[in-house]
Amino acid sequence: MPKSGQARVLTAEQQDYVFDVIQHHRHPEKNTAIMQISFKLGLRAQEIALLQVKEVAKLNATGTDFKLLEVMSLPAAYTKGADAMGRSKSQYQRKTVSFDVSSFNQVIRQVEKLARAGATVNPEDYYPPVRKHKGKSRDLPLVDRALREALINYLRLRTDESGTLKPSSPLFITQKSGPYSPNTLQEHMKLILHNWSGIEKASSHSGRRTLITNIIHKQKKSVKVAQKIAGHVNPSTTLIYEEPPEEEISEALNGIQK
Repeated sequence: MPKSGQARVLTAEQQDYVFDVIQHHRHPEKNTAIMQISFKLGLRAQEIALLQVKEVAKLNATGTDFKLLEVMSLPAAYTKGADAMGRSKSQYQRKTVSFDVSSFNQVIRQVEKLARAGATVNPEDYYPPVRKHKGKSRDLPLVDRALREALINYLRLRTDESGTLKPSSPLFITQKSGPYSPNTLQEHMKLILHNWSGIEKASSHSGRRTLITNIIHKQKKSVKVAQKIAGHVNPSTTLIYEEPPEEEISEALNGIQK
């Protein structure tokens, strides 16, 4: 079973069921494309929310037609909901501060000197710098047939409804015709997987975990390949996905002799 807090890894049958369920709800073209990107490319919900049309298609001069690209080039700025295009506005609030021993001793000595001199001590002046996450750009081939079909159907619907598209137009839009925020798309994907499809512990991260787990366990590809697809800066992050998927654990428990 997945660790507490981790998104569930779906079986092939569960994935098929999700895409079948989508057809019985509103906006099937959009929702199919969103979930195909999640399961076939392993993008985070935040990255999907920030996608623009130019990342998946080349428009003609008038913006009335398009040709799907062979490779998606995902900018590093999109990683983990970066403030790309000013659309992701999450604010970081510091809750903990960590020092190594030598740095801590140095801070104490500085505070002691200021205290003896009667100066005001502001704790925030001594906090170590925040380590900002640096995303990685990555090129992801759009080779899966179902993924390409979903993107073509959705973009064709978009051009039919709006008449024209711009390269910088958000790829996915809400019912109010605005771009999704990362948090809103996370909740929307959870709605599809958990509420509509009834899959326990499924979340917006399930598609990503499913893809990376399958690459390592079923396709037997190297961690380096999985790391490249996932866009992890540190391979140790990818190694988390080396845990056996739920279906393998279930098979093992089911095969125990009584």
